[in-house]
Amino acid sequence: MSMMIVLDRVTKIYNRNTGPVLNRVTLHIKPKEFVIMVGQSGAGKTTLMRLLTREERPSSGKIIVGGIDFDKLSDKDIPNLRRKIGVVFQDFKLLNNRTVFENIAFALEIVGVSKREIQKTVPKVLEIVNLKGKEKRMPPELSGGETQRVAIARAIVRQPKILIADEPTGNLDPKHAWDVIKVLEKINRFGTTVLLTTHNASIVNKLKRRVVTLEHGKIISDRANAEYKI
Repeated sequence: MSMMIVLDRVTKIYNRNTGPVLNRVTLHIKPKEFVIMVGQSGAGKTTLMRLLTREERPSSGKIIVGGIDFDKLSDKDIPNLRRKIGVVFQDFKLLNNRTVFENIAFALEIVGVSKREIQKTVPKVLEIVNLKGKEKRMPPELSGGETQRVAIARAIVRQPKILIADEPTGNLDPKHAWDVIKVLEKINRFGTTVLLTTHNASIVNKLKRRVVTLEHGKIISDRANAEYKI
């Protein structure tokens, strides 16, 4: 099944007086693409992400993700949609009283995965995010970059087809930021679509990927192998 992401003239208005946060945005993302979304704070990037996970609904326009038409999406179908989409935020939202292993396992426990399956799956994911050997650590013992990679592991442990990473390097120094970006590239090579938002021009310029620029809720450019001028 194709995990194409289609936004067709999507508008989002929170407040009639302040105008749209997203203004007739049309965007097509193919399966297995790696797309970077840039723009100033308030340009509409986070709103767009929240529309894709159905935390928000558009005021108008059409959204289709992996063949699921959001107009026809009932509340009971939302968990199924969210299984296809992993999300990583700038603040990691890890459980500080659980080990690295338990934090990742928790994402499987809540959907009823068996203990045996968890024991098999979590080590594989730890390997993908380069955290082998850190299973028993607690989040406060980790660096910022390691903590963010645990959050990524938790987001991909259910094998989503799409990974949304909203400013995942926002609080990290350059070295740890690159560790996180390399993990995202690896996940993308395994066939997951990656949608990354960032303010970090040097990351964008080194990655040479498709860059979508939002300004005042509109896409002002969408270019392959793009560089980003701040």
